Amino acid sequence: LQKHEFFVDMTCEGCSNAVTRVLHRLGGVQFDIDLPNKKVCIDSEHSVDTLLETLKKTGKSASYLGEKSAQ
Repeated sequence: LQKHEFFVDMTCEGCSNAVTRVLHRLGGVQFDIDLPNKKVCIDSEHSVDTLLETLKKTGKSASYLGEKSAQ
């Protein structure tokens, strides 16, 4: 699985819940949400484009930060 890091303009618990909701709907993803730093780390087979489109469904601005090397 690729580990990708995204910036999502989340300001509250509601925002992170929206992210959780759209990612669960997409399926086939494992993710961590870092609300204070407005980052979402996703492990997935999906393409970056698919993940970015999905994150944008929350209505928040989202951008791709890059690949995260597996620790």
